Amino acid sequence: MARVFCIANQKGGVGKTTTTVNLAAGLAQVGQRVLMVDLDPQGNATMGSGVDKRTLVPTVYEVLLGTAAVREAARRSEAAGYDVLGANRELAGAEVELVALEQREHRLRDALAAVQGDYDFVLIDCPPSLSLLTLNGLCAAHGVIVPMQCEYFALEGLSDLVNSIKQVHANLNRDLKLIGLLRVMFDARITLQQQVSEQLKGHFGDKVFDTVIPRNVRLAEAPSYGLPGVVFDPSARGSKAFVDFAREMVARVERF
Repeated sequence: MARVFCIANQKGGVGKTTTTVNLAAGLAQVGQRVLMVDLDPQGNATMGSGVDKRTLVPTVYEVLLGTAAVREAARRSEAAGYDVLGANRELAGAEVELVALEQREHRLRDALAAVQGDYDFVLIDCPPSLSLLTLNGLCAAHGVIVPMQCEYFALEGLSDLVNSIKQVHANLNRDLKLIGLLRVMFDARITLQQQVSEQLKGHFGDKVFDTVIPRNVRLAEAPSYGLPGVVFDPSARGSKAFVDFAREMVARVERF
């Protein structure tokens, strides 16, 4: 039975896609069967997993509209070690087309039900807004992982996201919960980041993951090679941190 997690944050540029592909690669390295779902029309998680979005047919777009099944649309990323349900610019049109469909918030959940036994983890990379695509991700998920930088404005955005999770939990998906906050692009030399980190731990307690992802140039370089950083440079500090995070995720899921 797969555990389904959204990687979400309504603030842009906080490392959602980097977190998704590197957590997927890290989980694959520790022996887990992983499906990565790209719900962002930019298709960055698809390209960052070594799958060419320009030649991809069918995609998650067809899955959401019900014209293709997940098994038909998923592609294997041999280099990264996990399956990819990819996206490209066509997905932008799904926002309009989904409005007229029945059960529009639950299209992804219903599609993933057919492959529940095929994977241990399903990771969903969400766009940086509370759109109908993000809503599909939240309605399909058991929990939300929130990557965030330890900066003041990130705290403001976090309160909005927590409220959104509560609303989806109350109205659309009773299984949804906040799994944890992942501190990313962390630089221990910056006093403000240390202070915000302590505030997070003080307010959210064990909802803050123990693993911290440091600011690391090798993670930033990896997408240009079509690889997660964990695969591109396994010896980099950021790559090792993501493998540690994968192990922490496995342990946390076992405690559910």
